[in-house]
Amino acid sequence: MPEKQYYAHESAIIDEGCSIGKGTKIWHFSHIMPNCIIGENCNIGQNVVVSPEVVLGNNVRVQNNVSIYTGVICEDDVFLGPSMVFTNVVNPRSAISRKNEYKKTYVGKGASIGANATIVCGHDIGNYAFIGAGAVVTRTVKPYSLVLGNPARHIGWMSEYGHRLNFNGEGIAVCPESGEKYLFKDNQVSKIE
Repeated sequence: MPEKQYYAHESAIIDEGCSIGKGTKIWHFSHIMPNCIIGENCNIGQNVVVSPEVVLGNNVRVQNNVSIYTGVICEDDVFLGPSMVFTNVVNPRSAISRKNEYKKTYVGKGASIGANATIVCGHDIGNYAFIGAGAVVTRTVKPYSLVLGNPARHIGWMSEYGHRLNFNGEGIAVCPESGEKYLFKDNQVSKIE
């Protein structure tokens, strides 16, 4: 049997059927439930629950006390802030089983979700979107969008390095850290290659 190529703290529980990539770290009191796929070089903080069949790409950072429920797929380089939570049923009731009604939530490459944010199921988060701390996402979020509040509202655009973008009259913005250029056209943002 090959030696595992990831680290799991002795208090972590990893159920059968999981695939965990090389260089991933799973910390204290976290539970990785059956049939999860976790990519390479991820960091799963303390007291995290990853429900059955969740998929996390490479280099995903999951901070402490996060709940990732069945139906969630996170692409590479996603950041999940402390105590944020996903949901998977729109109308839960304790006495009614709705396991056959789980809705999917897709989190695009490089997106960041702030501390204590809630993502209501069935709403995708676009690549490099930035969800502010405490936001409650109740609709789909466009790539590079900055959303804040309850319910979350679009208030601007962010670069891939996490800086607010300010567009000139021609619809061009430059990230102050990377120097990368972005185009605002037809109410969406794209990086100029």
